[in-house]
Amino acid sequence: MKVKPKALKEGSTIGITAPASPIYDEDKLNRGIEIFKKLKFNVVIGDTTRLRKGYLAGDDDKRADELNQLFGDKDIDGIICMRGGYGSSRILDKLNYKLINDNPKVLIGYSDITALHTEINKRCNMVTFHGPMISSFMKHMDEYTKSKFLKAVTDINPIGIVDNPKGEEPIKVLSKGEAHGEITGGNLSLISSTLGTPYEIDTKDKILFLEDVGEEPYKIDRMLTQLLLSGKLNECSGIVLGQFTNCEPTNPNESLSLFEVISDRFKFLKIPILYNIFAGHGSTKMTIPLGVYAKITDKGEFIIEEGGVV
Repeated sequence: MKVKPKALKEGSTIGITAPASPIYDEDKLNRGIEIFKKLKFNVVIGDTTRLRKGYLAGDDDKRADELNQLFGDKDIDGIICMRGGYGSSRILDKLNYKLINDNPKVLIGYSDITALHTEINKRCNMVTFHGPMISSFMKHMDEYTKSKFLKAVTDINPIGIVDNPKGEEPIKVLSKGEAHGEITGGNLSLISSTLGTPYEIDTKDKILFLEDVGEEPYKIDRMLTQLLLSGKLNECSGIVLGQFTNCEPTNPNESLSLFEVISDRFKFLKIPILYNIFAGHGSTKMTIPLGVYAKITDKGEFIIEEGGVV
């Protein structure tokens, strides 16, 4: 049985940490924090949010130590990552997984934070949340993003049928069928980068969620091929594709389209596949609890069947 963190509520204390890259614009960082405070959470700002070491938010040890400390601090109810970028995989061998397992808390982030999600899901058997970060709040938080975020981290009831924002294209079916299993996954680049290491993703009998940003179709092809050759796609019960933001070819006449790549790489899989879920790097996004059970129906519905918090 999955370990679930306690639900957040008004007045809960959230620790903000930077396990990966920094934000160099202090004003943008502060705006993001202020928007998050408007959700009526108390905020504790970690030291790493203002550390700079090239493309990293300070030394690996400092970033790992702060994440460990936030999990161990009894006054902290949840943890939200400042941004992605790069660096989370560098601290995977420095985390205290027993401490994390003994102190389950809502952990929120996406993109590079996928490395933390997949290992904590696997090693600690704990639900984490693929959702907006402080960097997502630097301009605004739209109503869809806000409502889906609060539903996921404050409500013990299942999310139920996943829907896209009104006025946007609906979720689409690439391959029909039914599937059931725990949700796992996140950023395709991060998932493929850990294959062959002790920190690679476990996809057996699970519904795999994938998204990415800023990758040319040939790079998406390469990463999906890597997942195919490793057997990770064949082990899934189903696949759900989120947003692949800015992943169309720079030179369309010299490239396959993103959809052609996805269709080709998945065509031999005998499992249901959905695409165009509003989760990923777009400004509007839903929050997905990773580690809970969900299903894909023969009607092309993606239904999250259990809540991620208790």
